Amino acid sequence: MHNYGCTFRCCFCSYRLRSGADGAPGLSYPPPKRFLSVAEIEAALRKAAPEKVYFMGGEPTTAKELPELLAFAKRELGAVTRLGHTNGSRLPLPDLDGANVGFKAWSDDLHRRITGREKALIYDNFSAACDAGLDMAANMVFVPGLVGLAEFEGLMKFLSRIGCDIPFHIMGYIPVPGQPYRRPGDAEMDEVLALCRSYLKRVDSSHLTSEEALDLKRRDHRFQVETIAGETE
Repeated sequence: MHNYGCTFRCCFCSYRLRSGADGAPGLSYPPPKRFLSVAEIEAALRKAAPEKVYFMGGEPTTAKELPELLAFAKRELGAVTRLGHTNGSRLPLPDLDGANVGFKAWSDDLHRRITGREKALIYDNFSAACDAGLDMAANMVFVPGLVGLAEFEGLMKFLSRIGCDIPFHIMGYIPVPGQPYRRPGDAEMDEVLALCRSYLKRVDSSHLTSEEALDLKRRDHRFQVETIAGETE
């Protein structure tokens, strides 16, 4: 299930690959013609009878219907519920089994510069979600010249104190319109991967080109999907 919008303002948001330099973070392009009602969503889910329901972005927690939909998926369908990706600004949540949090930076000033929000909220929420027993994972974008090795090492130390089995994904920055930052090279990706693996056991990475990011079906079978409710294009 996909949502529209975000509470952060990250300059390197990949949604700008479609919407351009003036596009707003977390806003898909073109915008939806309309939004499904809760009744329509529940009817589609009831018919599909999924074992797992993933809530995706933009930022899924901006949807005012999320608590109601989590309760429906968990209590009526008996499904595993998960935020497929989130900025972590509203965790933990009732009826939620897990979440994949996209961290943006370790340094306080850089986090505020990138997101417009305080770092402590996100890190405290991640810890609280782990303490509540949620199945948590994390990721961060490697942006040469902005989010570098020092930022990753700070995050690794934080995560390793919680538990070295937390799955972590490194995303190589995909250049978006209007930003001066470059895509990392293979050797740079290897370096940050080695650093993260010195702290955590379960680390992987992705290093997409712009073309691959715009057509994920070309490289990942998970994006061979069927739309069961909403727009089909």
